Amino acid sequence: MAYLSLRAINKIYPNGFHAVHNFNLNIEKGEFIVFVGPSGCGKSTTLRMIAGLEDISNGEFLINGQRANEWGPQQRQVAMVFQSYALYPQMTVYDNIAFGLTLMGVDEEEIDARVKKTAGILGLTDYLDRLPRALSGGQRQRVAIGRAIIRKVGIFLMDEPLSNLDAKQRVTMRAEIAQIHRQTGATTIYVTHDQTEAMTLADRIVIMKDGYVQQIGTPYDVYFHPRNVFVAGFIGEPPMNFMTLPVENGAVTLNGAKIDLSRVLPDKIGSYNGKPIVFGFRPEAVSLGEKENAYHITGQVELTEMLGDNANVYMNIGDKRAILKVTPHEIPATDQQLTFSVPYESVYLFDAESEKVLTEYKDK
Repeated sequence: MAYLSLRAINKIYPNGFHAVHNFNLNIEKGEFIVFVGPSGCGKSTTLRMIAGLEDISNGEFLINGQRANEWGPQQRQVAMVFQSYALYPQMTVYDNIAFGLTLMGVDEEEIDARVKKTAGILGLTDYLDRLPRALSGGQRQRVAIGRAIIRKVGIFLMDEPLSNLDAKQRVTMRAEIAQIHRQTGATTIYVTHDQTEAMTLADRIVIMKDGYVQQIGTPYDVYFHPRNVFVAGFIGEPPMNFMTLPVENGAVTLNGAKIDLSRVLPDKIGSYNGKPIVFGFRPEAVSLGEKENAYHITGQVELTEMLGDNANVYMNIGDKRAILKVTPHEIPATDQQLTFSVPYESVYLFDAESEKVLTEYKDK
């Protein structure tokens, strides 16, 4: 296991493109960190700088307290799992897993023992004689993971390892990766654009946008305590509802109904009179009907989606739109006028200009 420190890390390419800006993060031994964000946000570039596959333009990268900027990948003692699996097609599963140890000159008996142990962890014991082309996508990914973990390095790096799998395989592999991490205890950094993977796997999540870190925190923190509109909208499925509305006398008007924001922002709302504010709430926070200690919002049902354990209800609320998440037993009729309640403590308000959060979620 290793602990890592990234201090004011930047990546600037020769053409002047600034891919990563002032990235700061301390990673504890054995921690599972997930970098998440949309394509092009800098998460894979940061991972490649940690791996030693990309030069660090400026800033300092430390492994166990030692500067590692100039170290090569082998000196950093990292193992990396790529999106493309990167298996040798002419080699059996056994030889693919053993390859790194063979290059290191490890004794054949030890290689055999470690390959069989690794195969047992990954459920590959019955496939050791097969070639990669005879395996499913999930099995190939397990072989790629096996090739990484057999080396007993302190740092595992995974770059979107599940993106080539179908939905069912991704669920299975998420559970297997979590189990492997518990068994190995290695410090792990995992890159994905899928917020579900981030929420289910991470000890802490690093959310990135346009090369900048937006927020670092536990899955609970980034879900319930987002720092800005981007984080609030990126984490959660369906995403948070946002409505930009002008403030008048401490209230906003939504589809003809006045919403008194002093209930959730008593100290600051006066300074927003005459200015726009972003009103946000999560689809799953609502209740149908008029409940106590909640805002009551009325709109027209545009569309419904039955998803099994829940349903999405798409609403037109005047000139605004929202998605509600309800139980399958509460699905309303299309075109129906519907009133729903948003508890005061579930409302988020954001500054319309800076997009920073103004309210603090009340932990129950």
